[in-house]
Amino acid sequence: MKRRIAPPPLTDSVDVVADMDAVVTRILTGYDTITVVGASAHPAKPAHGVPAIMQRHGWRIIPVNLRGGQILGEQAYRRLAEVPGQVGLVDVFRPSEQTPDIARQAVAAGATALWLQLGIESAETRAIAEVAGLLYVENRCMAIERSRLGLDAPPSQLQLRSYPRGCGRC
Repeated sequence: MKRRIAPPPLTDSVDVVADMDAVVTRILTGYDTITVVGASAHPAKPAHGVPAIMQRHGWRIIPVNLRGGQILGEQAYRRLAEVPGQVGLVDVFRPSEQTPDIARQAVAAGATALWLQLGIESAETRAIAEVAGLLYVENRCMAIERSRLGLDAPPSQLQLRSYPRGCGRC
């Protein structure tokens, strides 16, 4: 069973109007890896372009596509359950009617955040995410939000590690 990554904490309480921006900021500043369900190998599609933009700004992309293969220079997995290691943030490029099942798969994989891209909304998916305690965004483009907020990926856990004191490298 996969270990769940705890979502990054909110630093301030937020009201209803500011809540979605707070969640968007919390996700984009708290996760350095994005597992993209419905990622595409076709450069003309948003399911390729958006992850490519996020990758250029420092996020690691783990593509999930039924065809497998390589997308954006990364191994594409056929199912979310096949992704090795910990799944934290899941970004979805699939039709709204498919998202409840994807949400269930994300919960089973140990995800702590679920993002449905622009034009994708589902009350059932929202309910699944809320019951599971996932951070949740729908009907917003991750690349647009990244640009609007002027964000790059947070440092990875490997980058945060330091050498022991006295080693001459710190």
